Amino acid sequence: MRVLGFMSGTSLDAIDMALLETDGETIHAFGPAGERKLSEETRAVVLEATAQARAWRRGDPEPEVFARAAEAVGREHLAAALDFLAEHGVDPRTIDLVGFHGQTVLHERPAGGVIGRTVQLGDAEILAKGLGVPVAHGFRLDDVAAGGEGAPLAPIYHAALAGFAGLATPVAVLNLGGVANITLIGEDGQFQAFDTGPANGMIDLLIQARGLGRADIDGRYALAGQVDAAALKTLLAHPYFSAPPPKSLDRYDFPLEVVEGLSTEDAAATLTAFTVAAVRLSLDWFEDGQLPSTVIAAGGGRHNPAIMQGLREALPARVISAEEAGWRGDSVEAEAFAYLAARTARGLPISFPGATGVKAPMSGGRIVRP
Repeated sequence: MRVLGFMSGTSLDAIDMALLETDGETIHAFGPAGERKLSEETRAVVLEATAQARAWRRGDPEPEVFARAAEAVGREHLAAALDFLAEHGVDPRTIDLVGFHGQTVLHERPAGGVIGRTVQLGDAEILAKGLGVPVAHGFRLDDVAAGGEGAPLAPIYHAALAGFAGLATPVAVLNLGGVANITLIGEDGQFQAFDTGPANGMIDLLIQARGLGRADIDGRYALAGQVDAAALKTLLAHPYFSAPPPKSLDRYDFPLEVVEGLSTEDAAATLTAFTVAAVRLSLDWFEDGQLPSTVIAAGGGRHNPAIMQGLREALPARVISAEEAGWRGDSVEAEAFAYLAARTARGLPISFPGATGVKAPMSGGRIVRP
């Protein structure tokens, strides 16, 4: 199948797109990839939806803004797809399927016997009708309903990608988005995966809150600052880090107030150190014999020299970028949802005990047809 995959992360920066030739098991070929920056209008309505989602009590009616945000996200993805396909001379009719993740505005992990909640907004029908192509979406819903974490879902693709590239195992794939997640692929091809902690998310929120842009570009604030040991200790005392996997996070699970009294430089340095320390702690959950010799960094965080420098100093493994492994680091997640869409269409499992904590591998997702 020729599948177009999308990913729009919690950083609310851009829509990533990638074409993948796959049957959901084997990767046959990579098509073009690209991105489209989110418009300020869509970003604003998603931020409003996120704020209301965080205040949304269980049992209450769904916030009205969800429908407006879903429509805006759907239309933004359609415009992105049409421009992307035209740029690369691809007729939409030659695409078999679309994998549409949507925009996450809420993610609550299960706790105390209560199932979690996860909300990804995006009107899949807008895409299906606009492109004339079936659209797979709602990938996390069945897993959460079955008591799983709903995340991470990309590990099955990470394992396929490592196999395609012929990488020696054990190897780890570290996705540095708003939240960081790590996938350890063992010598037997089996994988374990979970969210390690924030990646870019808290740093982005800091920079945005102080009116200095959307992100710490090139890590310039962090590299100019000093880590506040007390603030870092407070952040690392969060019970999430002592909880065993499987486990998952929302971008807003850690308080930004911890660094409120620090200069921008010191706050950015401290939050960057927090990202790195959380990744280092994640390795403690892997068996000694399965510790990776190489960690491959993908996602936007790999562009931040402060994060990458910190990881290379802190991890007992070689840390390389996705590009150094021959991958497209900005497109791995979009490729992953193309791959998951193909698996959804074939009824293959998309979530697994070693990643989301479900009792057995399970299929998921919904397909909307034009």
